[in-house]
Formats: sequence, C-alpha cells, structure tokens
Amino acid sequence: MSAVAKGARKGLIGPAIAAAVCFAILMSLGVWQLQRLAWKEALIARIAARIHQPPAPLPPATQWAGLKPDDYDYRHVAARGHYLPGEILIFRSSAPAAADRNVGPGYQVMTPFALASGGTLMVNRGFAPLAWKDQPALRSAPPSGEVEISGLMREPEDRNAFTPADEPTKNLFYTRDPAAMAAALKLQHPAPFALDLDADPAARGWPHGGATELNIPNNHLSYAWTWFGLAATLAGVFAVWAWGRAKTRGSPPEV
Repeated sequence: MSAVAKGARKGLIGPAIAAAVCFAILMSLGVWQLQRLAWKEALIARIAARIHQPPAPLPPATQWAGLKPDDYDYRHVAARGHYLPGEILIFRSSAPAAADRNVGPGYQVMTPFALASGGTLMVNRGFAPLAWKDQPALRSAPPSGEVEISGLMREPEDRNAFTPADEPTKNLFYTRDPAAMAAALKLQHPAPFALDLDADPAARGWPHGGATELNIPNNHLSYAWTWFGLAATLAGVFAVWAWGRAKTRGSPPEV
C-alpha cells in the first residue's frame, strides 16, 4: 500500500467515527419512536375498551390513595350524590366535540360534587363558549338534590413551560388539577381524579357534556421513518464523500 493511500485512509478515521456516532444516535431515536408507537397503540386500545364499557361503581374514598392513573384513567363509572355550590373554569382553545368546533375557545365547567358514599369530586359538566362566563342566559345549572351521574375518570393534567399560571382567586385554571381546584373551593376529602360527565342528548343550554378529548395523536411511525431516513441519508452522504476523498488522494499527480 502506498504512503498516499495510507494517508487517505488515516484521514478518514476521524470523520468515520463521527459519522458512526451520529448514525447510531439517529437509529436509536428511530427505535425509540417505534417503542413509543407500541405504547401509544396500547394506550389507544385501552382507552377504546374502557370508554365503551357500562359504567361501574366509582371506587370508594377508602381506595383513592392506592389508585394509579394508568389503572383508572378513562374508566366509565357511575356515582350518586349532589352538586355543591361553586365552579372552576378550565380554559380550552377549542371544543373537544366536533359538533362544537365552530364555537371557538371556551371553558370546561368543573363543578364540585358531594358523593353519597363519602368524599367530594370535581365533575367536568362539559364545554361552554367564552360568552358563557358573563351571560347567564347561556347557562344551564346542575340538577338539584341527589342524582346519579356517569362519566369517565380522568387523571390530573401535566403542565409544560407554555402553560399559563392558574388563577385560583378567579376560579380560572389552565390545567385539570383536581387537588388545586379542590383547594380553591375548600372542599373536604377531595378525590385525586376528576370525572368527565357523559353527554346528555336531552340537555338544553351550555355546558355540553361528553367533553373528553378522545383524539389521541399518534405520529410515532412517521417520526421513526424520519429518523431512519436521516440515518440512511447520513450513511449515503458519508460513503460518497469518503469514496471521492479517497479517489482524489489516491490519484497520481498531474505532470
């Protein structure tokens, strides 16, 4: 092997290592997205199975401390009790139900509910437009007296860096945080979860029940193909570059 060829190969070691590291990172990101895809598909299947089940009894307050969100989120349950005074509004940029999408932004109306079996629960009675807050004519009050309700159990929502701060003094929230809402209303023995009330076709006025967001995004397969595609592109570009560099350095000098 000539000195020129040896030098050409030696000059490729550093770039080859860097390319291999980047290739491994891109491939690992693609594999991670495939793992996320399997998790998301299992989640969607679990949600679909739970929401179509007949309502089961709400777990009693004695079991709340041991409940994990994965065990109860989206479970269809029924409970008996009566609504309490007060309400919390959770801002939403749009309605979850397709029939209300033309309404624009609004609120999910959270009303405290005293359970006949003990404890209190924040009930999402549904979505209402922004005007609902200041126009009593749009309001539909919760039923009085003891009633039976049914809906989906919901876990607390996560916040991110872009979530506005809640305003408990105004009873205005931007996340579904049962503990914080219960504290703002000074509820006794609050549940660590909330309940999204089932839709009632016979109900009149706002809020509209059935305000659970069921459109779960699942783009992990396209993300995986993106990472794998970038890895393949990197490998191809590096191969062409390395071949051209080696060919150039290995060519005899012009006379």
